[in-house]
Amino acid sequence: MTEPTIAETRLWTPTGFREDEWAHAESADALTGNGRFILPLQAFLGLDAEVRRSAKERLGVVLQPGDQLEKIADLLDQLSLVALAFPAFNDGRSFSKGELLRSRYQFEGAVRATGQVLVDQLPHMLRLGFDEFEISNPVLLKRLEEGRIGGLGLYYQPTEASEPKGPKYSWRRVRNS
Repeated sequence: MTEPTIAETRLWTPTGFREDEWAHAESADALTGNGRFILPLQAFLGLDAEVRRSAKERLGVVLQPGDQLEKIADLLDQLSLVALAFPAFNDGRSFSKGELLRSRYQFEGAVRATGQVLVDQLPHMLRLGFDEFEISNPVLLKRLEEGRIGGLGLYYQPTEASEPKGPKYSWRRVRNS
């Protein structure tokens, strides 16, 4: 019997693949070492306020779909990265969180998608303000290596990244290429 292969995870940004400077950690104990760490929500919230402020440049948090964004809304100035988890393709709650981070809370740090990032989701994530992606889907990895992002040429809904309106309908938007 052969062992199941573990999918390779690579970090992709709109400028291409790059080395990931961040590591996922389970507890705040990781902060005693060097490096940049993405902590679960409860571990982040359990940190002393002074520790959060002094470690801002190397501190990130991951929110699961059921985690409330409002729990970190007043602490966003103490974070360099917010990772939003997509554990299943049919759970879109993290899409809303990504859009709210940019539009409502004006978060200027990195917004990362982690988990099940799929081919048809990537263009929409980009439009919502995500700027880093942990990619393990082999089809998406191959397409990104080929420089193909995909997506549709027309949109009906406005997002964080504004597009010019279509020629005849105020609600139709044309994708910027």
